[in-house]
Amino acid sequence: MSIQRQETQQRMSRIVIHNDTVYLCGQVCKDATKDISEQTATMLAKVDDLLLQSGSDREHMLSATVYVRDMKDFAAMNEVWDAWVPEGHAPARACVEARMARPELLVEISVIAAVRRK
Repeated sequence: MSIQRQETQQRMSRIVIHNDTVYLCGQVCKDATKDISEQTATMLAKVDDLLLQSGSDREHMLSATVYVRDMKDFAAMNEVWDAWVPEGHAPARACVEARMARPELLVEISVIAAVRRK
């Protein structure tokens, strides 16, 4: 039962892989001065990069938990999300309103995915 941890720091690892399952730590946008659409797009681009780095991809997502600072942004966030998720490969998902680590952050996501079989 091996556990691989990547980019590990004191509080967390960015990626943990166990039994062909990939766990990503919470991801946020690149630029918190942008609106919810741009924050969501850059956050999801980071998820793409981490999934590829760990041997997975969007089509292998199992679960996603999305945290939005204010539910007034729910529809705009979903617009970006819906364009990003491959048709027929939507993960189990929850979306909740939450206080963020920094007030300028509007959205965060945590993802679990399966490792891609070669």
